[in-house]
Amino acid sequence: MAQVRTGRNDMSRLKSISEQTAALLTAATICLSLQTGTGGASAAGVVNENEKNIVEVFKRVAPSVVSVANKALVSGLFGVQVLEVPQGAGSGFVWDKEGHIVSNFHVVEGASSIEVVMKDGTSYEASMTGIDPDNDIAVLKIDAPRDKLVPIPVGRSGPLQVGQTALAIGNPFGLDCSLSVGVVSSIGRSMRSMTDMTIYDVIQTDAAINNGNSGGPLLDSSGRLIGINSAIISPSGGSVGLGFAIPIDTISNSVHQLITKGRIEHAGLGVEFFPDQMATRYGITGVIARNVSRDGAGEKAGLRGTTRNRIGDIITGVDGKKTKSLADLRGILYSHRTGDEVEITYTRGEHEFKTKARLQTIE
Repeated sequence: MAQVRTGRNDMSRLKSISEQTAALLTAATICLSLQTGTGGASAAGVVNENEKNIVEVFKRVAPSVVSVANKALVSGLFGVQVLEVPQGAGSGFVWDKEGHIVSNFHVVEGASSIEVVMKDGTSYEASMTGIDPDNDIAVLKIDAPRDKLVPIPVGRSGPLQVGQTALAIGNPFGLDCSLSVGVVSSIGRSMRSMTDMTIYDVIQTDAAINNGNSGGPLLDSSGRLIGINSAIISPSGGSVGLGFAIPIDTISNSVHQLITKGRIEHAGLGVEFFPDQMATRYGITGVIARNVSRDGAGEKAGLRGTTRNRIGDIITGVDGKKTKSLADLRGILYSHRTGDEVEITYTRGEHEFKTKARLQTIE
């Protein structure tokens, strides 16, 4: 049966330290050949225009990609000694010149300490700036010289089209500087986060994503950031061309809040909803409004809650996306910021209506 797997590298899979070191040295040699122009066809100039562009993008962006090592505290023999041991590893990338590093939440979850290793081999202990588990995003910070910090230009995921080139850079199985090339296979996918929230507008790509790639950047053909590589569907545990990346439009919203506030302030309607079981019990498809806050975004948009005499409005969609559950609704709203205007589709009695709502901050 196919499984959805994240790309955090399980350190126990590496057979020995010597094998890991040899693999890293091999990868470093490959990366050096790409950067210096040595090695076979590239040195001979047998490179077409498309390949030349990919090589240039890799050279430009590779210094921005880092390895993220997650260490956890465990009890030693008979619980007498507490040890810090490697728990896993993934990827990340430089966000700005202030030393902020972006990765996946599942890469750093449960860490007692986090080590970030730059492309040149220098390592830094990272502090946690903030996390957004609902969108599988984490922001770290390292104290590195500004000249070592090379942020990736940020693109847009909204305008993406199926068939566009997609480039994934990361550290699969501990092999740093690894590049895989594919296309945007589909857009508008959704997936569940570790908190069981729905992440919307996920990018599907056939660029190979394996264990350790999680947290690494997905780029367009110009080297602009369009997503974070986060998960694969695989019957075998390896890449079969079904990789998924959280879109940059969602990432930018979360990262901005985590850097400026240290936490996520979710945007919402100011409406309390019944649990999904209530809708299921009465055969209703949608989310039932229970209470509508006075002067809140929902009330201003004309939404009504449930009273003794009538059932509340049933939210069936937001901005054209169906809301069959509370997770669906929250996932859509959480991708927005306070002040954004959204179109709400709802039913009242036997009739369907649409209204505009300007989202408010939900603590």
